[in-house]
Order: sequence, then C-alpha cells, then structure tokens
Amino acid sequence: MRKLGSILFFLTMLSSSFGQTKNSLLPISHLTGDFYVYKTFHDYKGTLISANAMYLVTDEGVVLFDAPWDKTQFQPLLDSIKARHNKKVIMSFATHSHDDRAGGIEFYRQKGIKTYTGKATDAILKKENKPRAEFVLPTDTTFTVGKYKFEVYYPGKGHAPDNIVVWFANEKVLYGGCFVKNAAAEDLGYLGDSDVKEWEKSIKKVQAKFKKPKYIIPGHEDWADIRSLDHTLELVNKYNAEKASGKSDKK
Repeated sequence: MRKLGSILFFLTMLSSSFGQTKNSLLPISHLTGDFYVYKTFHDYKGTLISANAMYLVTDEGVVLFDAPWDKTQFQPLLDSIKARHNKKVIMSFATHSHDDRAGGIEFYRQKGIKTYTGKATDAILKKENKPRAEFVLPTDTTFTVGKYKFEVYYPGKGHAPDNIVVWFANEKVLYGGCFVKNAAAEDLGYLGDSDVKEWEKSIKKVQAKFKKPKYIIPGHEDWADIRSLDHTLELVNKYNAEKASGKSDKK
C-alpha cells in the first residue's frame, strides 16, 4: 500500500511539472509532431484571460514563439521544456510588441537564448524604452532549424501595427498570435493599437499566401477550431461595416 501511494504521488508530481494539471498556471498541449501549444494567464481589468504561445522541438534545440504573459512563468516554461524533452530553448520570437508577446525578451536574452523581433516591433520597443531583441528581422525571413523550415511573415497592420505570423509549409501550421482571433470570439477585443481597416487587407494576404493550413494558433482562448482566421475576417468586416454606418463603438 505504501508503495502504491508513493507511485501515485510521483505521477501527480510528474503531471504537475509538465504543466498539464487542470489548474496549472502553465498547461502544455501537444499540437502535432514536434509542435506544442502552451497557455499562460493574466488578470486584465479583473478578468483572467489566457494567452496561447507555441514551441517547436528540433534536434538543435527548442524554438519558442512568444513568451508567457505571466512573467512568473518565464523560468518554469524553460524548466518544463527541459523536463519533458531534455532540450534547451535556443531561439525565441516575439510576434509583436505587447507584453503578452514581447514581455520575456530581456529574461530570455539574459539566459543566452537568441531573441528575435520584426523591424516594426523593434522600433516600437525602442520608442517605449522597453527591452529589445538581440536580432531584428528587416524583412520576411525563412529559417531552417534542424529538419524544420518556417517563414516569419509581416502581412501588414492588424491587431497591432507590427504583428507578424509564422508559417510551417511542410506541416501546414500557421502560428497567428494576436493577429488571429479564436473561432468563438464575439468581437475583436483590445483595439488600442489596431488598424481594423488594414487588418482586412492583411488577413487576405495571409489567406492568399499560406494555403489550406491544418492548424491555426490564435493569440487567445481555444485554438482547436481551424476556422479562426476566417472568423477573424468576418469580425473585421462586421466592425468596418458598422463603423462606416456609424454604429461601431469607439474602443
């Protein structure tokens, strides 16, 4: 009986360390192949909101796409990845300048991880006197890490003036970040830095460039529904139509 209790305790602790318990601050889910989606949480104006981010496991190390929104999870994320995959994070990309994406730049840079942003994000971070990435992408860039190839693409303004997306052509994985709303979203959310008129054009560029994605990861909430990009376009079109008719709320 004592042995059985020890085994159950070990399994409970193991599950917790991998961030998979129901109430975990860092739940990690397998997406496909070597792709994983993790969530962190932040209290925004009294409401606890989840933020999605992703990482890719390669033979050379782990590539991180956006940092935790909860800064207390910066190190636990590294620890969880090490425990699960026995690999270190070697690269980190921030998909725009907001804290739910770029908040971990300085922490991960100090850990010796190569940090990347787009040129527009770097300009915003510099203007706001915030930590900047070690490497700045002046144009759309294709990376090869281990056996994986991915493209970092700036489609134009949308949720933010600097939002970029990441496309894995072989696996048909589109990491949209906050450029993409989840398929159940009822509105466009925070629009303080958005250009909703341009967002429509930017979405159409992504749809034309990256055909038939099998997986789309939005910035927040559920990511299982592949209709998230189409739904984002519907929300954008609705917002622009209401604005043109004078019905849209100012946000």
